[in-house]
Amino acid sequence: MTEPRYDVVIVGAGLAGSILAKVLGKARKRVLLLEAASAAGLDPATYRSYVQQFYLALAKVPNSPYPNNPDAPSPNVLDIQTPIVPPTPDTAGYFVQRGPQPFGSDYTRTVGGTTLHWFGHSFRMVPNDFKMRSTYGVGVDWPISYQDLEPYYRKAEGEIGVAADVEDQKYLGITFPDGYVYPMFKIPQSFVDQKFVEGLKGMTVRFGERDYEVRAISTPQGRNGMPNPSYDGGKGYTPRGAVGDPYTGQRCEGNASCIPICPVQAKYNARKTLADALDLRAELVTQAVASKIEIDPASGRVKGISYKRYNDPKSKEYTTHTARGAIYVIAAHSIESAKLLLASGAVKSSGEVGRNLMDHPFISTWGLAPEPVGAFRGPGSSTGIETLRDGEFRRERAAFRADIDNWGWGFVTNSPYSDVTALVNQNNLFGPELRRRVGDIVSSQVRLGFLIEQLPESTNRVTIDPAYLDQLGNYRPIIDYDVSGYSRAGMAAAKAVSDLIYQRMGVEDHTEYDAWPGWGYVTYQNAGYTFTGAGHFLGTHRMGFTKADSVVDRRLRSWDHENLYLVGCGSMPTAATSNPSLTMAALSFLAAENILKALR
Repeated sequence: MTEPRYDVVIVGAGLAGSILAKVLGKARKRVLLLEAASAAGLDPATYRSYVQQFYLALAKVPNSPYPNNPDAPSPNVLDIQTPIVPPTPDTAGYFVQRGPQPFGSDYTRTVGGTTLHWFGHSFRMVPNDFKMRSTYGVGVDWPISYQDLEPYYRKAEGEIGVAADVEDQKYLGITFPDGYVYPMFKIPQSFVDQKFVEGLKGMTVRFGERDYEVRAISTPQGRNGMPNPSYDGGKGYTPRGAVGDPYTGQRCEGNASCIPICPVQAKYNARKTLADALDLRAELVTQAVASKIEIDPASGRVKGISYKRYNDPKSKEYTTHTARGAIYVIAAHSIESAKLLLASGAVKSSGEVGRNLMDHPFISTWGLAPEPVGAFRGPGSSTGIETLRDGEFRRERAAFRADIDNWGWGFVTNSPYSDVTALVNQNNLFGPELRRRVGDIVSSQVRLGFLIEQLPESTNRVTIDPAYLDQLGNYRPIIDYDVSGYSRAGMAAAKAVSDLIYQRMGVEDHTEYDAWPGWGYVTYQNAGYTFTGAGHFLGTHRMGFTKADSVVDRRLRSWDHENLYLVGCGSMPTAATSNPSLTMAALSFLAAENILKALR
C-alpha cells in the first residue's frame, strides 16, 4: 500500500518539531509529525496522572512524573553511575557511559519533549557567544550572528510567552528594537532575590586587568505572569492555559515544582504549540520510533523515514512503515537525532555527526544567611547573576551565569528532610524545639547554582554499537564525556566569586565538594569540584561554514542531503552560558522560514 506523501515529514514533536509544524501549517503545508512517545499525554486526565505520580515519587527527579517507555526509553538521573570501562551490555539505564566523567543530564521522550520538565528560563545568547573563535581565539564561530537571529528571538518569545523586562535584559551587548516589550511583565522577584539585589549593589570582581560588575538581574521566564498590554504594538498578549483545560494555569500559582512538573501548566510546554499545529494541517503519528533515514544513493536526497510502530510499550512487537515527503526534518533531540543519523549513515562528509556534545557543567555553593530569607517559595529561580557571562577572561577560561535559588539546599543536601534527620539524630531534638530549629535553618538557606561554559570538543561524543540495543532493537546512545581545563578553570572562578558574594552578604558558607555517586568530580589546581549536568544537550550536528567542519549550513540544511534539515540544540556550534531552549526555538523559526523558501 502506498502511504500518503507530505510536504514535510518531521521526526520529533518537542519544542522544535512543534514550532516547525505550526509555522508550516499556517502556510497550508501538509505536515506529518512522527513521535516516539504515546499520545496519552495530550489529554488533561493523563497529565493529572503525571502530577499524581510526581507526588508519590520518593525521589523528585526530573523524570519522576513520567512513566518510562521501554519502546522509547529515556535516560534518568537516578541511573547515572560512575562510568565503567568497558561498559557491559546490561549496564544500568539508557545511556551507555564510557566516561571518564558521567554525563549527568536526562531528557524525557514524551509528547512535548523535555519542555515538560524544563526550568522555564528563556535567555538570549549574548553577541560574542556567536563569534568565540574570532573574538577570543577559542571554540568556533557560528555562521550567523546575534543580529541575524534577533528577529527570530522575538518570534520565540511570543510563542513561548516569555515574562521579562527589556531594560533588565540589556546587558553585555544584548539589544532589542525600539519599543519592543516582552509578552508578559517579569515574574515578581522573591524575597531571596531582593536580598541579593540589595546586597550586590556596587559589587565588582577583578579578572585580569579589568573589573566586572556583579549584579542580580530578573530572569526571563517561560511561565504565565501578568500580560503586557503594550506587547505587539498594543495588541497585548493572552496567556495560554493547560492543554485541553484552557482556564487552568493562566497565571503562575507558585507551586514550586517547575522541575519536574508544573501542576497547572502555567509554565510553557511545547504541547501548547503542538495543539495549535494540530488545529491547522499537521498530522501526528505517535508510538512511531524513527529507525532509519532512507537515502537515494544516486542523488543523495532523502526518500523516506522508516519507523517502527508499536501498540504496547511493554511489548517488543512492532510494524514497520515509511513516511515520505518532499522535505524531511530531524528534530528529535541532540542525542536521538545524532543516533538516528549515525544509524542511517547520513551526512558523513565532515565526520562531525555525534561529536562536540556539550552541556553546562553545573556546580552549586550553599550557605546560611544571617537572617531568614524566605526559602522554598515560588519558582525555582527568578533572578540570576548574568553580568559575568562575557569578558576577555574567556580567552583563558569559561564564563558562567548563576541562578539565585529559591528552594534552599534541597538540590544539594535533600533539605529539609536531611535537616530534620540531623537535628533528631545528632541533637536529640523533638517537638516544638525541633520545629523551631528546622524553621530557623530552612528559612535562612541560600544556594547559588553556576552554569559553566563548555567548549565543543570532538572527543565528547555520541556513538552507537550493535552490542547495545533497546527493546525494539534500536541503538542505545554510547557517550564519551569529559570536562576540559577550560571549564574547570571556570568552576574555580565561580567558586571564588561565590566566596566574595557570601563574605559581602554575611552568609556562612557550608559548601562541601566530594565524589558523590552519579555526580561528576574534577580537580583544578589542587581543589575538587562536584558537578552535575544542567539538562542542556548541545552539539552533535552543529551548523558551520563548510561541509568539512559541520553537519548543517546556516539554513539548518544538511550539507550532504539537500532535502534534509536538522533542527534543535544539536545544531548549536557553542554552548555559551545561557539555558538553550529559547535559542533552539529561534532556530526553529529560522529553519521553518528556510523550508518554506525551499518548498516554493
